[in-house]
Amino acid sequence: MSDTLLLQYVGFESQGAVREYTFTVRGKDGAFSEYFVTIANEAFVAHRVRYQDGPGICSLRLHREFAAGSDHPPSSHLSVTDAELADYKEAHTAKSKPGFSAHKEDQEF
Repeated sequence: MSDTLLLQYVGFESQGAVREYTFTVRGKDGAFSEYFVTIANEAFVAHRVRYQDGPGICSLRLHREFAAGSDHPPSSHLSVTDAELADYKEAHTAKSKPGFSAHKEDQEF
């Protein structure tokens, strides 16, 4: 996203089968545009995404759209895909530290 654009999370609404997140973008000329990014409610119910992660995931989706080309994505309505949710979950899941095991052999002291 260009340094001349300001992306701001406004809020969300539950709309039937999706949760819709609203963002505003202010351009260098001061003009505002609204963008709406949805995540299927089923993804939350199935624990593929946490409710508190919704705004961040949608923000990343918008940042990718802005980085892909022009100053404005081709559509003001976007959806987060299952693949994007899986990528986000994998990138944000705590990894176990190597060298630690849940089962240790009995040691004599």
